[in-house]
Amino acid sequence: MSEHHHDHHEHDHAYMHAHGIAHSHGHVHENQKAVVNRLARAIGHLEKVKRMVEEGYDCSEVLIQLAAVRSALENTGKVILKDHMRHCMVDAVAAGDESAVNDLCEAIDKFMK
Repeated sequence: MSEHHHDHHEHDHAYMHAHGIAHSHGHVHENQKAVVNRLARAIGHLEKVKRMVEEGYDCSEVLIQLAAVRSALENTGKVILKDHMRHCMVDAVAAGDESAVNDLCEAIDKFMK
């Protein structure tokens, strides 16, 4: 019984990926905590930049800090992408799920303008 249920979950997972439904991967995203921490730091940094603007800091100083936030976000995106390649994509390819590859290509296009 439990084995059959597991197969059903795998199908559900592929189905959810194919239809863009938000879902939990359980243990799959090993870097989830790291990503959440990175995002929290970037949010804090961005709040600081906003305060700098409100307090009338020099524009070039604001731009430098803004660039640092953008860089932090891009690095976070790389962590997410690598995680996705190592886990989700490996599973998708094994399951013969071509739509997952197409979805990833689309996401890369949006992420890297």
